[in-house]
Amino acid sequence: MADFYNALGVARDASDDDIKKAYRKLAMTYHPDRNNGAREAEERFKEITEAYDVLRDSGKRAIYDRYGEAGLRGGTGGYHHVDLSEALNIFMRDLGGIAGFGDLFGGRGSDGAGASAGPRTGSDIRISMPLRLSDVETGTERTVAVKLLARCDRCAGSGAEAGSSPVRCATCAGAGEVRRAQKSFFGQVISVSPCPTCSGEGTLISSPCKKCRGEGRVRQEENVLVNVPAGVATGQYMTMRAVGNVGARGGERGDILVVFEVEDDPRFERDGEDLYCEVLVTYSQLVFGADVEVPTVSASVTLHVPERTESGQVFRLRGRGLPRVNASGVGDLHVRLQLYVPEALSIEEESIIRRLGEVQIAPLQRRAKGFWSKVKESLGA
Repeated sequence: MADFYNALGVARDASDDDIKKAYRKLAMTYHPDRNNGAREAEERFKEITEAYDVLRDSGKRAIYDRYGEAGLRGGTGGYHHVDLSEALNIFMRDLGGIAGFGDLFGGRGSDGAGASAGPRTGSDIRISMPLRLSDVETGTERTVAVKLLARCDRCAGSGAEAGSSPVRCATCAGAGEVRRAQKSFFGQVISVSPCPTCSGEGTLISSPCKKCRGEGRVRQEENVLVNVPAGVATGQYMTMRAVGNVGARGGERGDILVVFEVEDDPRFERDGEDLYCEVLVTYSQLVFGADVEVPTVSASVTLHVPERTESGQVFRLRGRGLPRVNASGVGDLHVRLQLYVPEALSIEEESIIRRLGEVQIAPLQRRAKGFWSKVKESLGA
């Protein structure tokens, strides 16, 4: 399992600025363009970029700190190792605007255009997914209606009216960016910014599409199938790649972030994959022993209560909890027996209980093995 903090050489409590500084330093060292495409440097560049992409995101970082890499995999498409293309895109996205980076690495466009030229990827969408505990137990599929920006069918996403086509921007010569050189105390500094004429796209549309007004996309409702993995919890999320908003004028689709909200089940308390519940039993069941029904998420099981069991005793039913998200194994169900005290008594019940009170006297000292010892024992402590 990868150690992202170790990959960047930072402490687990490192600030966002420390993480970015560490990544910048390592990226300058291992960038493929500075190492003649060496295989080892390329692998190291992908490793540190993947670590940076997780730790720079507060949500991903929180999940990683608690569950490790397995937690990041908590959903179909929720996490994957980046390839070289993705690593370079992340690098240029966050560091490409730093003075001189484009010149330093020579750009990666086929016609000399910078990394910002061309259509941009559409924006991501965040949706909430309400779930019941039964959905978490088995996993489920949900079809969600989402309003998305989809490719315009009139202009096929180009943004140009039929019979016309985008033309190359004269200001940036199709590069999508403009560069300015300024002299400073440290020498010449090159600043890179999106072209103000074409907004960084490298092309202009002289005759915009009448349906999308040159955007190349229109808003419409689409049905999206979400495969919810078993074991998820409130606050966890999964990323559905390339099914979000279409980018303007031929841009790729963004992502959909599905955030899970699991409804509380009044029968249980949840701690990760473990469940806790309380079952009421009568005095005679505790004294003489009995088989009692214990609820599980979608059914029930029989628990054998031994003779002379104390109220408050906790039993662990292994494998009766919830699945571990995107991992093997199932949690446990912890059952606490609680003596049932009726709110009202019949005449016969009252007579029997009063008689019992006359003949039974509780000892002043507890038994050798007390309640908390049994709790620890049942939990394997």
